[in-house]
Amino acid sequence: MNKYLKMFLFGLIVWLIPFIVSFAFVDRNGNFLVGETFFKSIMIVIGGFVGVVLAIKYFEGVETDYVREGVLLGTVWLVVNLSIDLGMVYSGFFPMTVTQYFTDIGMRYLGMPVFTSGMGYILMQKLG
Repeated sequence: MNKYLKMFLFGLIVWLIPFIVSFAFVDRNGNFLVGETFFKSIMIVIGGFVGVVLAIKYFEGVETDYVREGVLLGTVWLVVNLSIDLGMVYSGFFPMTVTQYFTDIGMRYLGMPVFTSGMGYILMQKLG
């Protein structure tokens, strides 16, 4: 599979799995069934877990330029996730302003390139 397609598809999965899981914690009216802070913590853990699993899977096929690949992977994931979410904000599915979105959700996605770049860096240190 083309590496850019793989990055894109993995980025969709990183977004989709937490989104699907979130329905277990929100009622049909959009109200949390658990505390909002607990909900956000669950989403961060699930998103982090899925991201790590998929980053490992991606790096299994990488043989050189680990840091570059990590930066690129995280950046693609960041763009994919922000694009989907902002589409949801603009469509009204997420009832919030763009500013609210970035302060409540969007800033968390900046962790994606941080973690994938770090994975690339440690692979470079270990494998050369």
